[in-house]
Amino acid sequence: MKVVCVGHSTFDTTLPMDFYPTENLKYRINKHIECGGGPASNGAYLLAKWGMNTTMMSAVGDDYYGSQIIHEFEKVNVDTQYIEVHSGYMTPSSYIIANMSNGSRTIITSKKDPIRKLDHSGNIEADLILVDGEHPETAKRVLEANPNAISVLDAGRLTDDTKMLGKLVTYVVCSKTFAEEFADRKIDVNNQESLIYCYEKLKDYFQNTIVITLEENGSFTMLDQYTIIPSIKVKALDSTGAGDIFHGAFTYFIGNGYSLKDAIHYASITGGISVTRIGSRYSIPELEEVLGYDELI
Repeated sequence: MKVVCVGHSTFDTTLPMDFYPTENLKYRINKHIECGGGPASNGAYLLAKWGMNTTMMSAVGDDYYGSQIIHEFEKVNVDTQYIEVHSGYMTPSSYIIANMSNGSRTIITSKKDPIRKLDHSGNIEADLILVDGEHPETAKRVLEANPNAISVLDAGRLTDDTKMLGKLVTYVVCSKTFAEEFADRKIDVNNQESLIYCYEKLKDYFQNTIVITLEENGSFTMLDQYTIIPSIKVKALDSTGAGDIFHGAFTYFIGNGYSLKDAIHYASITGGISVTRIGSRYSIPELEEVLGYDELI
């Protein structure tokens, strides 16, 4: 099975702390973690790590961060031939404060205007596609060139581009914030009516399968009936990349013939395990650990 991921590539520096810092003070930590990041990029890394034939389509600068991102992908056998290296373009980078007392993260990103369309002009074949809204014209072309592929949109932010791409994919897996902004209504996880309202607004517009992720509260979708599939209960240290990892795992399981319920369940396990570790993609568990998790509890 050929997997193609189209989206954002960034370089993350994670600063683990036991509390959230106060401004105008100096702090010292004994370690920091550097690795690539980005929604579709983290998904691609997971898919390749789990043995899928994975190609990444993205753009980086001709700089240290860009070369590290490509090197990291190559270590897990991601096909990087469609990652464009642009002279004069600064690879996006992020500094992340990971508050290990509660698992929260604060992200500060340095990023120039995004590149909407990659230069690669030929069609690329795919059986399974993951897009995140970055390089939207390229993502659109890949989706339209592979109408029979299973495709997933990692819909983290509501933009005109994610709305456009959402109509072209098989699955829209969106954040709670995305759903709230789209439906212009706040979600109360204890009030199913608010979830149903947002779900139906999304369903009416996109006309495909909708999954609303609710972080530690699970994921909401339609099976035989409206259902919240619970997340696993863990002590979170760093939630950086957990959503990206969820989307990557969901793409893996739905692409490998698992039911919607099971794909969400195992994606939730994957994301849940990841937040117990520091450093986004370095926190991705092995596939065997995810599949064996239910037997341990």
